[in-house]
Amino acid sequence: MRRARCVAALGCLILLAAGLGRTARAAAQTTTLPAPPLVVELRIDGEIEPVMAEYIDGGIDQANGEGAALILIMIDTPGGLDTAMRDIIRHILDSRAPVAVYVSPAGSRAASAGFFILLSADVAAMAPGTHTGAASPLLSIGGYPITADATLESKILNDATAYLRSYAGRRGRGIAVAETAVTDAKAFTEHEALDDKLIDLVAPSRDALLATLDGRTITRFDGHASTLVLSHPNVVTIEMSSRQRLLDRIIQPDVFFVLLIVAALGLYAEFTHPGLFAPGVIGGLALVLALFGLQVLPINLTGLLLIAVALSLFVLEGNYPSHGILGLGGVVAMLLGAVMLVRSPLTGGGVSLALAIGTTLPFALIVVVLMRVVLRSRTLAPQTGVEALAREVGDVTEPIGVAASTSGTVLVRGELWRAMSTRTIAKGTRVRVVRVDGLTLYVEPLDAPGHP
Repeated sequence: MRRARCVAALGCLILLAAGLGRTARAAAQTTTLPAPPLVVELRIDGEIEPVMAEYIDGGIDQANGEGAALILIMIDTPGGLDTAMRDIIRHILDSRAPVAVYVSPAGSRAASAGFFILLSADVAAMAPGTHTGAASPLLSIGGYPITADATLESKILNDATAYLRSYAGRRGRGIAVAETAVTDAKAFTEHEALDDKLIDLVAPSRDALLATLDGRTITRFDGHASTLVLSHPNVVTIEMSSRQRLLDRIIQPDVFFVLLIVAALGLYAEFTHPGLFAPGVIGGLALVLALFGLQVLPINLTGLLLIAVALSLFVLEGNYPSHGILGLGGVVAMLLGAVMLVRSPLTGGGVSLALAIGTTLPFALIVVVLMRVVLRSRTLAPQTGVEALAREVGDVTEPIGVAASTSGTVLVRGELWRAMSTRTIAKGTRVRVVRVDGLTLYVEPLDAPGHP
């Protein structure tokens, strides 16, 4: 019996060990399954300005923190500000994760500052039907390009080409051809860019690009080789935050113009009608937001001056009967100011004519009407307080003499008042209040000669 019990116990131990071994092997197999590679997608869609740079920089930092296998920047831009461009390029060059810049979809472009960003990436790619280049720097004042002297123009071009060579050469790009995009404003289709070694490949879609890059060995900016592992990637798109979207909308020319008009109208209404509070608060907030856009957008000072002239003409129209001439001049001045207000030398974009017309006409009407209401209110007799007694009718309850010592009493609005007059008035006479001096009413009989 003892031997049988020992055999049974040994069998149980063997079965238990076998079960634990299978469990351990299954757990080991489960834990060793590789996670899909993370691809973080960012998008440059529109002009490159500080808000866009903040979004791209933050996305690159977040992707590096999450250990992304690749950062993919989809780009379609006409260009933008030099400072914002250099900020983005600095983050691309310093990124721990490889960065691919892809001009997509068909019909997109990476012009001007976008060309510099494209050539700074570890992998530069374009979709069919796209183009890049036209990267000549523009010197502008008041939003309009100006012609510089030969020395200044040479300095600007040399600085731009040297900056391009400083990183594009280490990426293996065609430097000589790339410089023509700066010096001659040359542009390239996707096939021309590929033939001239400005980009690494042409891919019809994002998925095709990632499939092509899987297993490809690239040389990073610091010189070491890195093999991309992008099999069945987990693509995560990082969008702009709500704050960034709001700021990005503010610096759009149409929105900036509307904010400027709302600020002018709100503050004007508050100054002409003190105590309303709401127009002043709204106008103040709109002014602060407009000042933010003023720092970023290429504002033409002539446009701002024309809008100020238009506001002055609208106010004068409310003051003087010009038969609409001043108002018409204000409308023309505001339309011209709106069209000239924002003019980017990169895109030719500005305030749309439809928005300018749709905003100017109601603005002119409101300002003129407000001014006329203000002027009319100044001619109206007061309706409250002591001053409201002027022109009121009452009855003499005590006779009024000419001398100051023989002042009488009148009953006006059910109240007894001390009264004086330039003539003697008997008790019971109907009188009208001519003026008020403190608590004394100066009255005249209703039947006095020449009295209305």
